[in-house]
Amino acid sequence: MSDLHELLYELKKKEDFQIKVNVQPAIKLPAGLNRKLIYEISEAKNEPAWMTEHRIKSFEIFEKWHEPDWGVTRDELDLSKIVPYVKPNAKKTTTWEEVPEEIKQAFDKLGIPEAERKYLAGVGAQFDSEMIYKNIKEELKKIGVIFTDIETAVREYPDLVKEYFMKLVPPTDNKYAALHGALWSGGTFLYVPKGVKVPLPLQSYFLFGNPGGGQFEHTIIIADEGSEVTYIEGCTAPKYDVVNLHVGTVEVYVKKGAKMKYLTMQNWSKNMFNLEIKRAIAEEDAVMTWVSGSFGSYKTMVYPATILKGDNSVSENVSISFAGPGQHIDTGSKVIHIGKNTRSTVDARSISIGGGWSFYRGLLKIMESAKGSKASVSCTGLMIDNKSKSDTVPIIEVYNTDSDVGHEAKIGRIKDEQIFYLMSRGLSELEAKGLIVKGFIQPVVQELPFEYAIELNRLVDMEIESSIG
Repeated sequence: MSDLHELLYELKKKEDFQIKVNVQPAIKLPAGLNRKLIYEISEAKNEPAWMTEHRIKSFEIFEKWHEPDWGVTRDELDLSKIVPYVKPNAKKTTTWEEVPEEIKQAFDKLGIPEAERKYLAGVGAQFDSEMIYKNIKEELKKIGVIFTDIETAVREYPDLVKEYFMKLVPPTDNKYAALHGALWSGGTFLYVPKGVKVPLPLQSYFLFGNPGGGQFEHTIIIADEGSEVTYIEGCTAPKYDVVNLHVGTVEVYVKKGAKMKYLTMQNWSKNMFNLEIKRAIAEEDAVMTWVSGSFGSYKTMVYPATILKGDNSVSENVSISFAGPGQHIDTGSKVIHIGKNTRSTVDARSISIGGGWSFYRGLLKIMESAKGSKASVSCTGLMIDNKSKSDTVPIIEVYNTDSDVGHEAKIGRIKDEQIFYLMSRGLSELEAKGLIVKGFIQPVVQELPFEYAIELNRLVDMEIESSIG
């Protein structure tokens, strides 16, 4: 996988991470949002009536909901100018040879096919609004692992989809959940049977290719009792002169005794509004781990959440966010303890540079029923210069007297003395700041798979270089 990240680094380093694919779409709906467009999306997918009804109900909720009164400002986000659905001129396939050449070349540049051959148990590739490639190793198919796109799951596993689709993130959750319920397209459906331990990660990669477009993929993961699986989400988009929108939604169900690790490495272009919702529910003795790196985008709101429903369930959340010039990255985490003797840890680190604004927004809630629980929250912000901003708003609510809760929040700037000391040892100012930042994020990097640790360090190098270079 190191080759993949070597390619990513070299492409990004050129500051023209322009994996633009000039393929005429099969369907491109006009910009805007109305009932007619929603029916057209549903018709294009040949959906059953219950899903069409779900979209329309979500749209009705969207029309009634107010804008969230928290997070990033969205004044520049005009939904009437967002293209809600673009179907690429490509059929869904399980072989790269059948992917249209220009689209395949883009994924080749990202190293996805090679990574699939060498390191992964399965890969999905989405271009604009549709997953065009999905494949999983035959041996996993034979033992019942399902790894497919959501549209296929709607047709082939309707009972499973009905049981889980938008049950954890209902359209009534907030205005953008409702928007997602109306416009969702593409994404992943992953089911791991009882007791199955998937030996290698599964990955889905989302490539954005349409100026002014919106991407609304939906991901459902069900790790059944005693199973174990790691899933990787990667996101990339070339930069356009108009606003793009990403409103993906992730729902993860971790059954009794199962272990689920969800890795995200987002690297959006800086014209992107990234407004995601990610939520997991863990049953008895289950373990849910979120590991995320938030780079790129113009403005981001994402707060991976875990509901510790079962006794002795565990949540771990480690994250790094990076806000450069003009960026407002509003990230955080939510954990709700319901079961007895549940445990959670949050380690969130943010870096702001060149006038960027990093914001940690968290919620830790320990319910009365969660006796004997333990929780630890650590959120740390590092500002590289006097132009940047960093804030933390960690909310903690504890409703019993039999739990242990720890919290630590720190915000600070790099001191001139530190830079001077390192420069006196022969480092340039850029190298000195890069070294300090890498030391700052090292405890989190250690939690990442080796290949992602390499990518993260290189992304940090590039962001610092482009911000103060």
